[in-house]
Amino acid sequence: MMKMTREEIMATIPQKGFFGHPKGLLTLFSIEFWERFSYYGMRAILIYYIYYETTRGGLGLSETTAASIMSIYGSLVYMSTIIGGWLADRILGSRSTIIMGGILIAFGHIALSFPGSVTALFVSMALIIAGSGILKPNLANIVGDLYTKEDYRRDAGFSIFYTGANAGALLAPLVVGTLGQKYNFHLGFAIAAIGMILGLIWYIFTSRKTLGEAGRFIPNPISAEEKKKLTKWFSFSGIALALIVTIAITTGFLTIGVFTNIISILGFLIPTAYFVVMYNSKKTTAVEKSRLLAYIPLFITAICFWSIQEQGSTIFAQIADKQTDLSIGGFLIASSWFQSINPVYIVIFAPLFAVLWTKLGKRQPTTPVKFALGVILAGLSFLIMLIPLTGASSGSINPLWLVLSFFVVTVGELLLSPVGASATTKLAPAAFASQTMSVWYLSNAAAQALNAQLVKLYDVNTQVQYFMIIGIVSIGIGVILLLLSKKNMH
Repeated sequence: MMKMTREEIMATIPQKGFFGHPKGLLTLFSIEFWERFSYYGMRAILIYYIYYETTRGGLGLSETTAASIMSIYGSLVYMSTIIGGWLADRILGSRSTIIMGGILIAFGHIALSFPGSVTALFVSMALIIAGSGILKPNLANIVGDLYTKEDYRRDAGFSIFYTGANAGALLAPLVVGTLGQKYNFHLGFAIAAIGMILGLIWYIFTSRKTLGEAGRFIPNPISAEEKKKLTKWFSFSGIALALIVTIAITTGFLTIGVFTNIISILGFLIPTAYFVVMYNSKKTTAVEKSRLLAYIPLFITAICFWSIQEQGSTIFAQIADKQTDLSIGGFLIASSWFQSINPVYIVIFAPLFAVLWTKLGKRQPTTPVKFALGVILAGLSFLIMLIPLTGASSGSINPLWLVLSFFVVTVGELLLSPVGASATTKLAPAAFASQTMSVWYLSNAAAQALNAQLVKLYDVNTQVQYFMIIGIVSIGIGVILLLLSKKNMH
């Protein structure tokens, strides 16, 4: 099949039909809604499933191990987006890659929905990690394909798409969390699986009519010779890796702790390798090298921010479960419901921030200032928790403290996250343009790899010091970035 031009692809896409937007936006909005529903629903109860005693339907591992596993899980999901981008660009195209990713995610949730052991947990994690990494970057790519770069609807289209993501993340803990915690964990995981399957069915049946030829073509297909080499290489590597892992597990070398440490190291090695390769590439100009150096402080700041934000599903989940008063007016809430707070705030306040930046125009803060304020607010969200945590006992913390802390870090997220991808695309070398979103996702991967080690330091007896130190370090990084940004302005 011959490659179509951009104009020919656009001509195949129905340009109206969804509130003035292309019909394909509803298709993509829906699968993103259900994918986020399944992922955040599973994530809302997974930490409890891992550390609850077997008598309560859990696996009975320690809370520290559970938090480390959750962090590694999140890190690997973001690392695997590199594979998703490569598969779409070189072999399958975005449309087929999304279907493959959705199927893997669904099978991952199905694996969790049956009572099993720690081994079943890791099989499920592997499937969801691969599926999410394959699906995540390609959905956003096709949204971009629905519009020309000059289309005034483009930004609004992305806003609608991300609203779908947050709506799914908002609803999931309330549904999956309630069923999982109050009735049966595996029932909750089954509902997450059904959500992903529904989204996949909707996508398969509507995409033919609504997406036209968007996402069908492979931008940089591999040659037949390359395909043979890659098939041999992947086959050999897969067999070798399977043998090494099998031997390591049977001999007792590959424990959860060792695996956690390996992924924590990779979480920093992979982005470092990306920067080194981009900087030393002959295709990178002198101007692009200077931009790349300017991006590094932003990347480090993002790691610090995401490290705090992502602890909402680990450390804060434990505090909600163990130390928070969950009785409100005689009604008992589930601790997993707190995972809905962040997406609630995003759905409410993201449009207001969009209006604010539009109103301010050129008077709005620069990207480094937004990053700095974002990470400072993240630090404050930790320092706020010092008030209720000082002298806290089991079930004594007012839930409004968690609500407030989530609010502060979400305001920081709205300052930092939307401009992060934009800054990445602006500052990355042209030769690496197609990989820029992977670079941005790696900031979250590195943050959660860091968290896998940080959460080992968390303990109820030392939690005040834990929140104080991380909060102060985060604010310090934000202040340094503010000073650097002012220095560069003079």
